[in-house]
Amino acid sequence: MQLTLWTYEGPPHIGAMRVATAMSSLHYVLHAPQGDTYADLLFTMIERRDARPPVTYTTFRAQDLGRDTAELFKEAVAAAHARFQPQAMIVGASCTAELIQDDPGGLAKALNLPIPVIPLELPAYQKKENWGASETFYRLVRALAGPPAPRPAREPGRRPLCNILGPTALGFRHRDDLIEIRRLLDSLGIAVNIVAPLGASPADLGRLGDADFNVVLYPETARSAAEYLKKSFGQPFTQTLPIGVGGTRRFVAEVAEIAGIDPAPVLDGPGSRLPWYSRSVDSTYLTAKRVFVFGDATHAIGIARVAARELGFTVVGLGTYSREFAREVRAEAAEHGIEALITDDYLDVEAAIRAAAPELVLGTQMERHVAKRLGIPCAVISAPVHVQDFPARYAPQMGFEGANVLFDTLVHPLMMGLEEHLLGMFREDPEFHDGVGPSHLGGKSFGTPADGALEAGERAPADTPPTSAPVPILLDRPVATAWSPEAEKELRKIPFFVRGKARSNTETFARERHLPLITIETLYDAKAHYGR
Repeated sequence: MQLTLWTYEGPPHIGAMRVATAMSSLHYVLHAPQGDTYADLLFTMIERRDARPPVTYTTFRAQDLGRDTAELFKEAVAAAHARFQPQAMIVGASCTAELIQDDPGGLAKALNLPIPVIPLELPAYQKKENWGASETFYRLVRALAGPPAPRPAREPGRRPLCNILGPTALGFRHRDDLIEIRRLLDSLGIAVNIVAPLGASPADLGRLGDADFNVVLYPETARSAAEYLKKSFGQPFTQTLPIGVGGTRRFVAEVAEIAGIDPAPVLDGPGSRLPWYSRSVDSTYLTAKRVFVFGDATHAIGIARVAARELGFTVVGLGTYSREFAREVRAEAAEHGIEALITDDYLDVEAAIRAAAPELVLGTQMERHVAKRLGIPCAVISAPVHVQDFPARYAPQMGFEGANVLFDTLVHPLMMGLEEHLLGMFREDPEFHDGVGPSHLGGKSFGTPADGALEAGERAPADTPPTSAPVPILLDRPVATAWSPEAEKELRKIPFFVRGKARSNTETFARERHLPLITIETLYDAKAHYGR
């Protein structure tokens, strides 16, 4: 175990919470001390859910350790059952409570509740969040899917029936991916039996065996459960990630082959706008751009393929923190002629990014911070993410519409980087610098080169004659405090469209404090003051 400032995954009980929160009529009793309830914020603040997770904590305190914490857990289980009346319960311990060794499963079984109670053994000091989600979903499926039975042949004329496995709460774009994949399956004439964990109840899991096959969207969560269903019910499951145009087309072909239907209605459809741009003349700017990809295995593999095969980037780095899928990521990295980075230490990732010197980083919110510090464009393509990566708009990563979203995600940071580069190139140009007036206004300058254009809402007088001398913007403004040359130079780094406001605020700040000279420190003190 390593102490670190940032972490890609939480302990495994957070993965269990993601599954429990995604489902309905399921309750999770977690043996945990005071303080472990912070996990609720992941769902209510970051994912912006309108209800707290269905989790009851024992919240034992230090003084409880000298008493019977086992009895405290039993009371919590009984109270949760009486209050919430769930169809099933899962019970387990957080990483701290694991050290007490109270055996939550055995204690809950002793209560003889009239519902299924599934114990979770989640070794917090050996495993992490994604494994915890996978293990929890597998245990639920194994306990609730019913006795193993051979899959009967589909009756003639009946639509193929599938389950969609993998979406959870706090998943990166899972909600929107699910909408897109359901639309694809419906276009193929395939009906959806159960989506799980997201939106399913324990009773729904009892009907998983009715499907002809399973669609696995996120192997980190659903592969273990899919393998169990294949063994117990004879249900095949998909292996292809429907990320990007190529991935989606291969996914459609695989699903059609499993279901025994014709994929042409979807493959011959309008598809995505990404291929058009990849063939356009504007896309030549992107050719061979060096890109570094890091995230969970699903998104790292899928988006590396999109970057290299559909946008013409050169993948110079590929890695994952999902050690359970290291083999798959290493195989994909070999396709790009590089060695995969398998680590859960963000400092190792930062060092790899520095060494690879990419022009674009595609990663988690940790890589976003690293790239910002290194001055490299970045886009977030994988969990862990923050609140801005749970948009209110429809923004899938999978399917044909997901390919459109990915195109914007990958291309826009580079295009904006090009714009900033050009602005920097021409900042000191004698014809195009910020102090030169707009060409459509006759090229008149209404301020000093340092001040830039007029402040928003101000208009130059119609009779202002062209002159080489600067014309003051506000004649009734008090005489400004003097600026040091270093502060003037720093001021010119501020974008021209807000530079006038920055100058005005700084001078007001200095006058109010009777400062005779504005320095760089004054400039940033003023920025901090007005930024509160």
